[in-house]
Amino acid sequence: MQLNGSEIIAECLLEQGVDTVFGYPGGAVLNIYDALYKYSDKITHILSAHEQGAAHAADGYARTTGKCGVVIATSGPGATNLVTGIATAYMDSIPMVAITGNVSNDLLARDSFQEVDITGITLPITKHNFIVKNVRDLANVIRKAFRIAMSGRKGPVLIDIPKDVTGAKCEYTPEVPEVITNPLISAPWDFENAAKAINASKRPLIYMGGGVVSADAEKQLLAFAEKIDCPVATSIMGLGGFPSSHRLFIGTIGMHGGYETGKATDNCDLILAVGARFSDRVAGDREKFGKDAVIIQLDIDKAEINKNVRIDHSLVGDLKDTLAALTDAVDSKKHDEWTAQVAEWAKKSAVTETPHSENYAHPYHIIDAVRSLAKDDDIIVTDVGQHQMWVSQKYRFEQPRRWCTSGGLGTMGYGMGAAIGSSVANPGKRVVLFTGDGSFHMNLNELATVCSYQLPVVVVVLNNTVLGMVRQWQKLFYGNRFSQTDPHRKTDFAAVAEAFGVKGMHIRNDEEAEAVLQEAFSQNGPVVIDCRISPDENVLPMIPPGKTVDDMITEME
Repeated sequence: MQLNGSEIIAECLLEQGVDTVFGYPGGAVLNIYDALYKYSDKITHILSAHEQGAAHAADGYARTTGKCGVVIATSGPGATNLVTGIATAYMDSIPMVAITGNVSNDLLARDSFQEVDITGITLPITKHNFIVKNVRDLANVIRKAFRIAMSGRKGPVLIDIPKDVTGAKCEYTPEVPEVITNPLISAPWDFENAAKAINASKRPLIYMGGGVVSADAEKQLLAFAEKIDCPVATSIMGLGGFPSSHRLFIGTIGMHGGYETGKATDNCDLILAVGARFSDRVAGDREKFGKDAVIIQLDIDKAEINKNVRIDHSLVGDLKDTLAALTDAVDSKKHDEWTAQVAEWAKKSAVTETPHSENYAHPYHIIDAVRSLAKDDDIIVTDVGQHQMWVSQKYRFEQPRRWCTSGGLGTMGYGMGAAIGSSVANPGKRVVLFTGDGSFHMNLNELATVCSYQLPVVVVVLNNTVLGMVRQWQKLFYGNRFSQTDPHRKTDFAAVAEAFGVKGMHIRNDEEAEAVLQEAFSQNGPVVIDCRISPDENVLPMIPPGKTVDDMITEME
């Protein structure tokens, strides 16, 4: 059948199972938006307040569903406004297809109005990108983009389409989407060698990352950990991939991880890194990380093997397959002495919590109060900063894909967009966004979006009136020289919310927390809670950059 380029885009999206897209219209995508109008009974479009918010919404949609998120933006500034969202998805291996319009073919490379080389700009932050200059290539490129985004190590793909291509016609033939399979790369002897090392271990430790969630391999990981009776530590990206209530779960690992995870890393004789990349926030001193341990790395991306930390054995392939095969290959074990030692370290509270104040709420108290009200399948989103670390330390996750945070890029301003995408993707579920005043100032424009769609998002602003994480580093490493981290902003976020048409509330101390949060959770629409916390609250424990657990900071002088 004869269709124009924009209709082909819509048909290909339906082919790929897409029913929701996020975006913002503009001149170069007018043809696409005209097609979306015609297809509005099949494809829901969520209009953001800014293209960056749309990109983060597509990201949140993907993280909480496992599907590929889709975002659409116009040429020039519309396309460049996606860059931070695309980079965020790239760093955390989140599948996304970004569709941008561009000026017509005859206007390319002429510095035309709102022309930009978005494929050149995004080359380092996408798995692949395309510019489609002929409508006959369009359907195949879209299909290829989804396949690339969803196969292997997942990630974002960008398709740039000149305006004349979206209006041109050609023959369109529907196709059934290709079934994506990820072949097992490792050989049988790789599993044999890994199994021998695991069977010989007396003090094993599993260090899991976001790859477990990405692969939907949480059941396989649970079965493996239980068979070898092995403590499990997680990066912040891995939260939810192993139930926090399980006896083998010991918490987050790395810079702001617990004392027990640091001691376990230092004293184990074997580390199994499962879908994790040994980032600098986990392996501060890479030469000393797991210094006495045999290290086995399981990953779908061969490029990650031996990239950051020396590896003794590796298994490359889809984690569902590698974990299942490894579980079959190893012996059942009991490590009672080792698990008891880790539990003993966990009892030694390395951090003295600051006294509660009548003038402020305590962040841990707020987080605990939210957790007591939230269901296990409610979705928790954060921005980036101290609040992100407090939530990763304190909140107990029991299910995968209930946690959205920017782990790799560390994007302040990520939260509101991701909360919108998470809410749209999970109708009937409560979404709680923990944010800080610094991050929320960057993205509060998306309150217009949550209000327009009446999304049940509770925004908890842990408001200390400072740029808390940077200020904490200035305390520790820059002699209390608080350069531009105490901006003295007097924003009343509850009042701002009301101006957007969103219910605004305040929590001024711990005594107010439960009642205010209960009222917020009773609402059917969005709520913003301005929670006043002390500017002197810190994220502890903390291992300084490039150091080990021996250098852990547990209190501020």
